[in-house]
Parts: sequence; C-alpha cells; structure tokens
Amino acid sequence: MGVANKRSIAWGCAEQIKAQGGEVVYSYQNDRLEKRLLKLGLAEEEMVECDVASDESIDAAFDQVKEKFGQIDGLVHAVAFAPKNELEGSILNSSREGYLTAQNISSYSLIAVAKAAQEKELLAPKASIVTLTFIGSERAISNYNTMGIAKAALESSVRYLARDLGKTGSRVNAISAGAMKTLAVTGIGGHKDLLEQSRSLTVDGVNVSLEEVGNCCAFLLSDLSTGLTGDIIYVDKGVHLS
Repeated sequence: MGVANKRSIAWGCAEQIKAQGGEVVYSYQNDRLEKRLLKLGLAEEEMVECDVASDESIDAAFDQVKEKFGQIDGLVHAVAFAPKNELEGSILNSSREGYLTAQNISSYSLIAVAKAAQEKELLAPKASIVTLTFIGSERAISNYNTMGIAKAALESSVRYLARDLGKTGSRVNAISAGAMKTLAVTGIGGHKDLLEQSRSLTVDGVNVSLEEVGNCCAFLLSDLSTGLTGDIIYVDKGVHLS
C-alpha cells in the first residue's frame, strides 16, 4: 500500500519482495494513481483500489484480495499524507483540520487496515505487517511538523498492534527509513537541504537506497524475522546515531 511511482519506498519494498520469490498485490487510492501503476507495467489483476481514509473502501479491497488470492503472508503500509501548510514554518500554525487529516491518513490508517485484515481472516498464520516511519517522529525536523507527530503516533500504534495481533500469531514492525529522493520527501520544503544533511550524517557519506529499505522489508515479511515484533528498525546508514 503506497506505491506512487518507481521512487516510492513502497515500490522498493515490492521489488525486493519479488526478488525473493514473493507475489505482490498493489493498492491504489483513485483512478489517477491507478494510471500511474499501469504505466509502471503492472497488470490490472495485480491491483486493487483502496482509499485508507474509508473503512468501506478498505473492506471492499480486502474482500477482493481474499477472493482472488486467499490469505496473505504480509502487508506493507507505506501511506502518509499531511496538507502542505501543516509541514511548513512553525507547528503553532497547525490547524485542527490539518492535524486530524495527518493523523487519520498517516497513523490511524495502519490500525484500520490491520483491524480489517484480522476481522476478515485475511492474514495467514505468522503473517507480518510492516509500516514506514521517519526520524522526524522523535526529533524536531524543519518543515516536517505535523507529519512528525503523526509518525510518532504511528510508531506507538506499531507497539500496541504488535501486542494485540501477536495473540493470533501476527507480527507488526516499522522501518525508520533514512531520507531519500522520493515523492514524499520532495514535497517537504527545503528537501535538498534535508537530503544533504542526512547524507552528511551517514556513516559512509551515502544516503540509504530504496533497495536497502526494500531488503529490510522483505526480511521483516519473511520467516527469518519471526522473533521480531513491535520494533522500529532503522535503515538510515546510521543517521539516528547522531
């Protein structure tokens, strides 16, 4: 969930899952994003419409997935959104409506899809759910503001979901990915400075790649990571050490 183009972290995850022999079903929010996925060479039978802001849309999408493919072994949640004015300047400029939108799409949606997947018995035994976060959840990053707060809520949701879904054998983890040139990052004011600052803080002077984040995601979805749940895994070349 969350592919917009080939620079999306969700795309990097999907590519590495397929490289390990996995099959991937892609979700899209609306017709505009469906056209983007088709341009990436995906077939319609690989895709399902799902707007995470709508419980009805989530239910319909998961019913379709279960009918076509049966139970799934993993779910990747790489969905986030905040109005642009919620990112810029001071957090004191945040509006109630914009704040709630960011929380709804970027944080609550993980709970919504996990709940629907469990209720519909979509998750196979030992299924794994992976979401994407960013270090702005724990540090005050310029021009991140409301999204940083939403990511903090997302990370807390991971821990509570891990506790409750663990009772049925499912795992929930998050990847805290380093900054890279994705569609989401380019929407942040001063994103070039953010990328350069991130690069300067990496241990080898090179920002993390989509492939590296995707490799971690494939690992977390696999049986090689059955001992991990409720964790935030940093894939940022050591930026979080600074």
